[in-house]
Amino acid sequence: MYANLTAKQALDQWNPEDDAFWSAKGKSIATRNLWISVFCLFLAFATWMIFSVVAVNLNSAGFNFTQAQLFTLLAMPGLSGAVMRIFCSFIVPIVGGRNWTVISTSLLLIPAIGIGLAVQNPNTSYATMVLLALSCGFGGGNFSSSMSNISFFFPKKAQGAALGINAGLGNLGVSAVQFVVPLVIGFAAFGSLGGEAQTLVKEGVEKTVWLQNAGFVLVGPIVLAVLAAAFGMNNLKCANAPLSEQLVIFKRKHMYLTTWLYIMSFGSFIGYSAAFPMLLKSQFVEINALQLAFIGPLLGALIRPLGGMVSDKLGGAIVTLWSLFFMIAAALGVVWFIQDGSRNFVGFFIAFMVLFTASGVANGSVFRMIGVIFPPKEKAPVLGFSGAVAAFGAFYIPKGFGWSIESTGHADAALYGFILYYLTCVAVLYVWYLGKRAEVKC
Repeated sequence: MYANLTAKQALDQWNPEDDAFWSAKGKSIATRNLWISVFCLFLAFATWMIFSVVAVNLNSAGFNFTQAQLFTLLAMPGLSGAVMRIFCSFIVPIVGGRNWTVISTSLLLIPAIGIGLAVQNPNTSYATMVLLALSCGFGGGNFSSSMSNISFFFPKKAQGAALGINAGLGNLGVSAVQFVVPLVIGFAAFGSLGGEAQTLVKEGVEKTVWLQNAGFVLVGPIVLAVLAAAFGMNNLKCANAPLSEQLVIFKRKHMYLTTWLYIMSFGSFIGYSAAFPMLLKSQFVEINALQLAFIGPLLGALIRPLGGMVSDKLGGAIVTLWSLFFMIAAALGVVWFIQDGSRNFVGFFIAFMVLFTASGVANGSVFRMIGVIFPPKEKAPVLGFSGAVAAFGAFYIPKGFGWSIESTGHADAALYGFILYYLTCVAVLYVWYLGKRAEVKC
């Protein structure tokens, strides 16, 4: 019955809740689409966060930007990525999952090549850098369409795990770019084709670098990902839905509530990922710890699938609640360790690692809640839209830290604001999803 399903077709038959279908063909097709999606999303996140490691080196390479301008460059990909996600939230049921993955992954070549060219000339204007930072938002937008697409392929019993793997391993692109870029800019990786070296000056010490490699290193993998998506992914005809049918989610109260929770989890993860390298540099100027910045995003990304899997067994709401408790405690720890009387780099770093890890678990648990609360054709746009709004965290968290440091000299004012917001999320969880009178136990 299912023998005619192939990788080259737009699939007419798709019912993952049918155990016979799932065993015969569904699982293998869904798994193939998932792993290609992971590869594409990994590169999307790497592209989205590339300025988190490029910006900290610009002035040392001859540029002359203020600290506020550098924090703005960190924030711009978050702003554009969030706006892109709103569009991407609804595009898959209209265009097709495979089709849009090919298009959206191809767009990543714009910032990858553009940044590689721009950083070679210290006379490149700040306006040009802002435009390139905004173009990195193509990577941020891809998350919403990717999660929407993958949600159609898997049955409810596997939603937490599948979405956790797609998002979690995709999120690894953040830590990967923060780990790889400092290494790859240290040598002429592309020979004469990669352009001339620059002289990086830090604290009077000169070092030869190829800062353009930060962008160029992504070009080859992006091309491979486009080809993999074009020849290995599927469109699902059963996922087709006009925009009018998708917009019904804005009548659903729980869409707004789960979005509020996802801002807490993913907004924190991506916002702290964008700001952490610059925060390290500004708060502990005497310590060269930028090479450690990738560890936080790595922990948050790796733990996300586990958050989804545990939530499949225990319930997404209770896992989210405990994640929140750890996030609040960790944020208070960060505040404590940047105070003049208790200032300690090791304590600061450990507290931030807990913050990253807890936000990663919450990422998986909140998406599991969405997968249970909403029916399939509503679930996909809710996943996309909540991801879109949460992506603004990559804008407001770096901007919040920049404002706090510029106004007070410390980052604690921003952190206190984030903690207050986390407390509102605790209330939402208890009233609607955990308390005795909760509307949906999930």
